[in-house]
Amino acid sequence: MFRILKKSLKTGVVTGRYAEPVQAQMPPDAAAVEKSQPFRRSLAIREVDTGSCNACEMEMNALMNPVYDVERFGIHIAASPRHADALVVTGPVTVNMERALKDAYKQTPDPKVVIALGDCAITCGVFKGSYAVTGPVEKHVPVDVRIPGCPPRPAEILKALEALRGLSSNNVTSD
Repeated sequence: MFRILKKSLKTGVVTGRYAEPVQAQMPPDAAAVEKSQPFRRSLAIREVDTGSCNACEMEMNALMNPVYDVERFGIHIAASPRHADALVVTGPVTVNMERALKDAYKQTPDPKVVIALGDCAITCGVFKGSYAVTGPVEKHVPVDVRIPGCPPRPAEILKALEALRGLSSNNVTSD
């Protein structure tokens, strides 16, 4: 142990000093760019399950694993709708979850984006016509982005989220 300490004291600091970072000059219309792309830097998502089969939730959870790792893009899952920028709604809206969806929508601060994830959220899918289903998500809250699929693959969800953040111009069904 003393040998290691002696060696480190002889060697000294081996890391170099870096030059001070140069402040980037913002263009004069930077405020307009920020307003047109409010989620350019990071995106906090609150997932709301309104009565699905949980396949879409499993695909959303797969985005957090090391293969897709959406946190490297600045996309995080929020624990509360009050801390979220976007609501990802999965499943058809059931009688029991209708009020909870509307409450989560009201609690999400503006500007907010609602993403309908999966065929069930867009058209009620296989649950269409059920006595417990009150309709698709857009019947209850305004939907901005639709990601079709039963369930959509994590890569498709990631493409849609990147397009939402303005990182790429992929084909995303949006209004």
